[in-house]
Amino acid sequence: MTGNRGLTLAVALGMAALLSGCAVGPRYSKPPATVPQSYKEAPQNWKSAQPNDQIVRGKWWEVFQDPQLNALEEKVNVSNQSLKSALAQFDQARALVRFYRADFYPTVTAGTTDTYSRISQNRAISSSFSPVNYNDLTLPVSVSWEPDFFGRVRHTVESALANAQASAGDLENLSLALHANLAVDYFQLRTFDAEEQLLKDSVVAFERALELTQNRYQGGVASGVDVAQAQTELETTRAQAIDVQVARAQFEHAIAVLVGEPASTFSLPYAPRNVPPPAIPPGLPSDLLERRPDIAAAERRMAAENAQIGIARANYFPSITLSATGGFESSTITNWLSGPSGFASAGVSALITAFDVGRRRAISEQATAAYNQSVANYREAILVSFQEVEDNLSSLRILESEAQTQNAAVTAAQHSLDLSTNRYKGGVVNYLEVITAQNTALTNERAAIDILRRRLTASVQLIQALGGGWNVSNLPSAKLTNPPSPTQSTSGP
Repeated sequence: MTGNRGLTLAVALGMAALLSGCAVGPRYSKPPATVPQSYKEAPQNWKSAQPNDQIVRGKWWEVFQDPQLNALEEKVNVSNQSLKSALAQFDQARALVRFYRADFYPTVTAGTTDTYSRISQNRAISSSFSPVNYNDLTLPVSVSWEPDFFGRVRHTVESALANAQASAGDLENLSLALHANLAVDYFQLRTFDAEEQLLKDSVVAFERALELTQNRYQGGVASGVDVAQAQTELETTRAQAIDVQVARAQFEHAIAVLVGEPASTFSLPYAPRNVPPPAIPPGLPSDLLERRPDIAAAERRMAAENAQIGIARANYFPSITLSATGGFESSTITNWLSGPSGFASAGVSALITAFDVGRRRAISEQATAAYNQSVANYREAILVSFQEVEDNLSSLRILESEAQTQNAAVTAAQHSLDLSTNRYKGGVVNYLEVITAQNTALTNERAAIDILRRRLTASVQLIQALGGGWNVSNLPSAKLTNPPSPTQSTSGP
């Protein structure tokens, strides 16, 4: 009889091993997406035959050749609190993968009990041969296992793994955004430094013009109106130079938060920047799907939702559990662990939901709808990514042309100011013409700095739109043994 039970258990285990590979649910495959052959706004002198890896790899901010910016960017990976929060969120997702993988294996429990009992001699059913007082020492070990016949555990692990990889993609996308925000804020600050320098230089020039006007007034050549106009122009420019410091201070405070330092103790030295951004080759549109961490995250969420469909379908099949219990039981500790004290039992149970008023069907439909939503989100992320690349390519192309025209306007305005100043010194015109020329020259010079500011911002945003040199191969592997590093995430393959 014991042999028959052992054979039954062996057959059950064999069937479990065979059926555990029969998983229900759809196989996952990445849905197609529309990808253009080339960028419409790409520079005309860029050739599609150029290598795809021209986009800056690793620490992409170093392409701007600014040591102060490089030092600040390094602090983001170490001290930014938002990045630490995202890393902790990934660690949670990775731990869930390990949690669900444990369901592939049996659960073993063990323990020991020591019970002392006294039986009433006046109970309804008693035996004179039964002891009134006795001990019961037990040492049980129980094993239970639910074989993954229909893929419920497998799909659960697949979903958790895909969600963990999506969390890793979110972490990489946040890291890219934080580095880009820092670069944008830094260039904003430096161009405000350049604008402040321009205004201070103009103040010096206007002080000389006021002195000239006062000397002419004292000599009876100029009127008091000329002196008042020169004084007004000087003080107005001084006020503008002071006002620029408001925006600079705000960007300095924003940079402090990005590098994880209190704004009250953080400061950046004054350093105007007048250098235009370097050329950023966009690569091929087909590469964009592999270079954007947000697209990779959206694709992984599709895989997770696809696995949820398999979990929902597995609910239609029975849940089969194999269990076994064994151990030792005795009334005295002297013979507790001896052979005659041993006991064992084994069994198989199956449970299926016979009627649930459409609950399983509703869960299956919800899982399918969630997958369809993730597909739409994935395709939308791709469309938005191409829009962002095209936006910044067009901005750089147009702003470069505008900068050339604006530089010509600055040169012409300065020449006009020189002519008006000479005419005023010769007594040909009044001071109003000089003031008009001064305002025109200063306005054009400030416009040139603003264009530079926008060009630097667009170049950073283009690098961000292209993925910052990241690649989908940087996502953690299926084992998720190591978390993604923000430093490694921008290093490329």
